[in-house]
Amino acid sequence: GTENIAGIIGTAEALSLALSRIDEVTPRVTAMRDRLIDGILEKIPYTRLNGGREHRLPGNVNISVEYIEGESLILLLDLNGVCASSGSACTTGSLDPSHVLLALGLTINDETTDEDIDYILEVLPQVVDRLRAMSPVWENRPDNKNK
Repeated sequence: GTENIAGIIGTAEALSLALSRIDEVTPRVTAMRDRLIDGILEKIPYTRLNGGREHRLPGNVNISVEYIEGESLILLLDLNGVCASSGSACTTGSLDPSHVLLALGLTINDETTDEDIDYILEVLPQVVDRLRAMSPVWENRPDNKNK
């Protein structure tokens, strides 16, 4: 077939631009990532960071939130202006976790701001609390002394 010369040149230019800013962008994105991870784990009980911290890409956050349904969480986050996903397009309609999402997690990039992280840390605990308040799964969790 015919090579996509324009695409090849465009990709090379995009890589060149990204590499020219990597030393500037990486520390800032890494700091936001770590603040988001720490904030979620501190503010929301029964959350877990998927994967280790040491070998994590600067813009990668992948969190499990127990005792709620992922689709409900995504819907309420969307209503609050937070873009998130519980699966990839190729698994639409499946209730299984996406292998892609499990590998990638939430992406933070150089356009993400500290205010964006603050907003997520404000909204996410409220959304999780709201969903858990109406969840029989939350009520029936093994350590619930009030059931």
